[in-house]
Amino acid sequence: MVAVSVLCAHITNSQEGLPIYTDYLTDNYYLIHPSMAGIANCSKVRLTTRQQWFGHEDAPKLTTLSMNGRIGDTPSAIGGILYSDSNGYHSQTGAYVTYAHHLMFSRTETDLNMLSFGLSAGFIQYKLDETSFLFDGPDPIIDGVVQNETNFNLDLGFSYHFLDFYAHGTIKNVLKNSGVNKDTNITSNLRRYLLSVGNVFSKYGSEWSYEPSILFQYRDGTGEASIDVNGKAYKQMEFGKIWAGLSFRNSFDGAEYTSSGSTKSQRLQQITPILGVNYNEFMFAYNYTYQSNSIVFANGGFHQLTLGYNFNCRRERYDCNCPAVN
Repeated sequence: MVAVSVLCAHITNSQEGLPIYTDYLTDNYYLIHPSMAGIANCSKVRLTTRQQWFGHEDAPKLTTLSMNGRIGDTPSAIGGILYSDSNGYHSQTGAYVTYAHHLMFSRTETDLNMLSFGLSAGFIQYKLDETSFLFDGPDPIIDGVVQNETNFNLDLGFSYHFLDFYAHGTIKNVLKNSGVNKDTNITSNLRRYLLSVGNVFSKYGSEWSYEPSILFQYRDGTGEASIDVNGKAYKQMEFGKIWAGLSFRNSFDGAEYTSSGSTKSQRLQQITPILGVNYNEFMFAYNYTYQSNSIVFANGGFHQLTLGYNFNCRRERYDCNCPAVN
């Protein structure tokens, strides 16, 4: 029953659009916040691939490809995201396009004071492969075919940068849809609220900087909530920058299980170390997620790689420790 519960939790995640892991910490906030499109002084391409539970057949796997940048020298920006997410019999593919606008309140380019708005619109195709399901006799839930459902949805959000401080707020899957896999009570409302806050600290003239941050997320349909507590450290090098970080995710909601005749409960808890390097226009990052709960589906962790390329770079305009912008 425990394994079934864990699998069901991952299946639910696979039906909620682009999953939110810790890849946003690999210089990739645009993946979860549309207002971050074109925020940086360079246009960016980011490719990520995530594999869970090596050695297990049909284990969850996610691939994303994103690109975003300014429209010339205007305050407007565009972006796009393609992704594929598979989990056993369930899979989904999605495509989003984004428009963002950045309002400057700074008197000069030295001080960063910027408010940004973003809107993403996209389509998500969900699939459930029932062709290999085994059942005895007619079952109104199982058709024995590949179920398909395509939904249109919107994400909208804002970002505020003031010197070394930043805050992002996003509503994902704003619209209700027709539901997928005949479970409309769960899948018709995929709305999710995200709030990120962070700051970068550094001594004057130091090659080192430090960035604590948090991400809070709340799922409207199920009432589930979780928080990421993150810390990153950067060291400036002649060729670019090297950095490392640690993220701890804690769910506020638990699940009950039976052990030695007694009923216990546990909440999702994940620890993710991150390593990255910016070498000239290129970026590479690796993170490994370990689930620290006593009851898990598998002991193996989740591996994720991120490859990036920056182009059409402009000069760094702002005198701040703001790696997402400069």
